[in-house]
Amino acid sequence: MAAETDLSLRSQVIYQIFTRNYREGTFQAVRNDLERIKHLGADIIYLLPIQPSGEKNRKGSMGSPYAIKDYRAVDPVQGSREDFIELCDAVHAAGMKIIIDVVYNHTSPDSVLAQTHPEWFYHRPDGSFGNRVGDWWDVIDLSYDDPSFWRYQIETLKEWAAYVDGFRCDVAPMIPLEFWKAAKAEVETVRPGCLWIAESVDPQFIRINRMSGIHCHSDSELYQVFDICYDYDVYGTMADAAAGRGTLKQYLDRVNLQEEIYPENYIKLRCLENHDRTRAAALFPDRKVLRNWTAWNYFQKGIVMLYAGQEAAAAHHPTLFDHDPVNFETGTDLTPFLHRLKEIKQDPIFTYSSFFAQPVGVNQEVISASLIGNRGTQAEGRQAVGIFSTSGRAQLLPTELKDGTYTDAISGKTVDVFEGFLAYDGEPLILLNAQ
Repeated sequence: MAAETDLSLRSQVIYQIFTRNYREGTFQAVRNDLERIKHLGADIIYLLPIQPSGEKNRKGSMGSPYAIKDYRAVDPVQGSREDFIELCDAVHAAGMKIIIDVVYNHTSPDSVLAQTHPEWFYHRPDGSFGNRVGDWWDVIDLSYDDPSFWRYQIETLKEWAAYVDGFRCDVAPMIPLEFWKAAKAEVETVRPGCLWIAESVDPQFIRINRMSGIHCHSDSELYQVFDICYDYDVYGTMADAAAGRGTLKQYLDRVNLQEEIYPENYIKLRCLENHDRTRAAALFPDRKVLRNWTAWNYFQKGIVMLYAGQEAAAAHHPTLFDHDPVNFETGTDLTPFLHRLKEIKQDPIFTYSSFFAQPVGVNQEVISASLIGNRGTQAEGRQAVGIFSTSGRAQLLPTELKDGTYTDAISGKTVDVFEGFLAYDGEPLILLNAQ
């Protein structure tokens, strides 16, 4: 991980927006909603690609936002360049930061670069454009063999860094690490402290690419440059546990492993859902269970990301390829709950601690997690305990907590521990001053 990464990111929240599907589908629509977004607890707004999509091989009626036609232009469907700059200014005025997607592995087949610099692209043996991931048939892959291409890409980042606070880098593992190092150093001259998030990939994707002769970096390599990596190294086991294809223990073992295999100051992006993954409300249709998994997501070591509509428990996953606005009028509003979780996450123990989780209770269906404050930090000598049920069932839980009465930081209710058992009602529970 970059030595200068700010550990306070572990207490922050990112709010992800695909502008085309956000209310009226414009930068102005996002700007109009900033007060509401900030009240959710958001510190950073992350926009999916703001550039125009290509027309050739287009998926759907509008095309994928990840099939970019021109890296240096703004999608007119979302607004003008001036509209985007005004949004950035408004986000900053509201006390938040804004980051944008960087899609540097590929472009649309009819991109500006494909027309002006075909030598900067990957070519099949017959000389034609192509891509190395078969189902991405609406894009063509770039090549990083030419130093002049590096200069173009870095200058583009520097142009956007004049307005934004950071970048979420799409399929970052497929791009040379040395390029990212050079880009980060150059962007720092324009935007000191720029935030870098790698869309790191799941282990199977790394393995398949490497078997196919495609270079693909691991999370451990990416942490040399990036502040934050996705938690796709554990997401699959979480989804398997939720769907009954795997066990909760298998998932938690993977989460615990992160404490051992990554740098001490690692930061993971904790998300239950995003534009590429199933909606949390669909994965966990029971509202009580959804609250438990949401609270668990905040309790873990790392920065939280919410996908627009998650606060309304939207279950429909909007397509990226057509106009498909997020439904915020579901009859559910998790805003107070999310706001409270963000308040709790400001406690220093979420920034300076070691972490461990295990399954407990009937059928091993409850997550019992602990944060132990690190020596020499504001959290030294403290412990936080989180209890999160994957079924929502009330039960008597075995615990190592001392007998006594504790206060839940989420609801303010009290819970009793007596003779090594905790009376648990199935709602998420966070005890900040556990003993």
